[in-house]
Amino acid sequence: MKLSPADFIARIAPIAIELWLDGSPIFPSLRVAQAAHETGWQIHSWNNLVGLKVGSGKPNAYWDGSSVRTGTWEVINGQRVDTAANWRAYRSIEDCFRDQDELFKLPRYARVCAATTPEEQADMLQACGYATDPAYGQKLKNLIKAYDLKKYDKEAEDVLQELQNAVKNLQSQINTQRDRIAALERKVKRLEGKHAMPVPEWAKEAVDAA
Repeated sequence: MKLSPADFIARIAPIAIELWLDGSPIFPSLRVAQAAHETGWQIHSWNNLVGLKVGSGKPNAYWDGSSVRTGTWEVINGQRVDTAANWRAYRSIEDCFRDQDELFKLPRYARVCAATTPEEQADMLQACGYATDPAYGQKLKNLIKAYDLKKYDKEAEDVLQELQNAVKNLQSQINTQRDRIAALERKVKRLEGKHAMPVPEWAKEAVDAA
């Protein structure tokens, strides 16, 4: 299903943001740009938006071993060569992205994960050999700029800041309640101590009468 760029971005950006907030190393802007580039703004029924081939990988929590075969092209010795490849098929778009994050845990992609900007991350994908197209990184950067995709990085950062502030406020409230509880416990102990005082001999008659 081919979508307009606006509809495609609206579909993918929230997932990219959610995954980044969940600990994915991939900037939402780069994730959207790569998905657009790899698919030509299409969402196929097999939900592979990142060009992950079957390769020698084993099924995992996100990929059950399913695949499809389609035509593609590679750059070999500086020349474009038309070919075909077996692509991983996924139950959902999120599974596709999470499987890709598993790939990025390999030492080969350490520079991708260490990148501090989406532009640097695009260059590192190229440097680490994610694709054979020598212009791969630049094409991703062009998409990020053309569609103002970095605004989704800012949106993700704003959500993260809100969550951090909420946690900080909650922790402050918890600490305040702990202080109040501790003060009440001290007061109770003082009162218990007073009531535990022995009754003087001269007061025993009155206490017994009561």
